[in-house]
Amino acid sequence: MKNTASKNHAYFLLRLAMGANLLAHGLVRIPKIEAFSNWMINLYKEIVLSEIFISSFAKILPFAELTIGVFLVFGLFTYRTCLAGGILMIILIFGSCLIEQWEWVGFQMIYVLFFYLLISTSQNNHFSIDNLLQK
Repeated sequence: MKNTASKNHAYFLLRLAMGANLLAHGLVRIPKIEAFSNWMINLYKEIVLSEIFISSFAKILPFAELTIGVFLVFGLFTYRTCLAGGILMIILIFGSCLIEQWEWVGFQMIYVLFFYLLISTSQNNHFSIDNLLQK
């Protein structure tokens, strides 16, 4: 990837893939939000976090995923959206560690790496609403 156009295309593909991933997470969880919340409550029943906290987080998470996904797909507020996505992953990593789901932690770390790549190469965010707004 020596030229600017190929870097712009590569960035677009990575941003779009991350966006589609998180968008889909939100889309499939929102219609069954009560079942998802109950699953999370059951998953975390052995740890010190209160059920009301877990239930609230479980009901917010799909909307956060959906919002981050939509913003990434369209390239809107990309830098801040990637920061929000990274912070969300850190929260999920902490929760996964609390219940000793080490495999999940590994996957979530990969998401953090992708957010790092998107943030550190944001100068290639050419195909985006952000770029249109800057002109």
